[in-house]
Amino acid sequence: MRRYSAFAIAREAARFHTGWERAWRSPEPKKKYDVIIVGAGGHGLATAFYLGKNFGITNVAIIEKGWLGGGNTGRNTTIIRSNYLQDPSAAIYEKARSLYETMSQDLNYNVMFSPRGVMMLAQTQSEIRGYERTAHANALQGVTTEFIGPERVKELVPIINIDGPRYPVLGALWQARGGTGRHDAVAWGYARACSDMGMDIIQKTEVIGVRQEGGKVTGVDTTKGPIDCDKLGLVVAGNSGDLANMAGFRLPMESVALQALVSEPIKPCMDVVVMANTVHGYMSQSDKGEMVIGGGTDGFNNYTQRGSFHHVEETVRALVETFPIVSRLKMLRQWGGIVDVTGDRSPVIGKTPLGNCFINAGWGTGGFKAIPGGGWATAELIAKGEPGPLSAEFGMDRFIEGRFIDESVAAGVAH
Repeated sequence: MRRYSAFAIAREAARFHTGWERAWRSPEPKKKYDVIIVGAGGHGLATAFYLGKNFGITNVAIIEKGWLGGGNTGRNTTIIRSNYLQDPSAAIYEKARSLYETMSQDLNYNVMFSPRGVMMLAQTQSEIRGYERTAHANALQGVTTEFIGPERVKELVPIINIDGPRYPVLGALWQARGGTGRHDAVAWGYARACSDMGMDIIQKTEVIGVRQEGGKVTGVDTTKGPIDCDKLGLVVAGNSGDLANMAGFRLPMESVALQALVSEPIKPCMDVVVMANTVHGYMSQSDKGEMVIGGGTDGFNNYTQRGSFHHVEETVRALVETFPIVSRLKMLRQWGGIVDVTGDRSPVIGKTPLGNCFINAGWGTGGFKAIPGGGWATAELIAKGEPGPLSAEFGMDRFIEGRFIDESVAAGVAH
């Protein structure tokens, strides 16, 4: 793999950009792999990358029924933060956030990580108490956050209206090292690195069956024929239930649509990410000037990937009061993604009832921010056959034993 650099750009400019290589290979599948990862989104590609980087396992296939990064990885609002309440959550999200800080160098691919800061507005007395509690928990966890007053909020976000008639801004939980990244670039960077290790990224290939013998996985059936493997990783977000059914077990989660939209581009007016759980909306400004806006999940189970008018109205109506500036903007486009939601709003990373079959799912609305941490933990799980310290608490057995990792407040709207 040829390294990207300023010198490479200058060299290619001199020869009219005729020497660029394809970023990753598109091979035909082999008959057998040591590991098959189903799902070439951020978590699937990150799992494969850390299998190779941390454990030297490179005879790996990443199978994707659509195109690389075309699922939730390319449909989210790119927020990166780690200010979660529960210890297991804070650990894996902070691992992910720290990996994002060096990802561009690690992958030799600019993922445009922007640690611009993330604030979660407190607009009721109960939210003040909740966020102060989270700030204290984060201090014990080694995650740098602080609770700030309304004057500091106004200083950081001049366009905000802190004296709203229904829900005035009473303060905010502020994480200065949170921010955003370029979602497509994260997928492309991991794909390029995986391909350079000799891994096969197989697109436009759907898994239609999981083969097993003696209680252990032996391979998968695909639209390009059967492929054998020693170990199988299921990393398909909102389609996890379908793959689990093929493997003969059920998952404690449901699939719903999460919608978002962007406005027409405007001049820079907001250089932080703001989330307002009380009014059910969040907003940031992209590098292109668009206001990136989102809210909560749909109120019913579905597999749709398109937007709807009622969501636009509900989300924008909520934000207009807090950000009057957006009231005159035009919507540029909207979309939806299929998120997999567990009862405690925390992910599932662990073994499954089928031997040598492992799963990474249930991230709900917080999958993008966790990509490197989730991939790191899942790679360790697959390589060693047992969960490591990052994923030990996220197994499916917690729902049987009542060990819930309740992040319903942190993950309700604040993606």
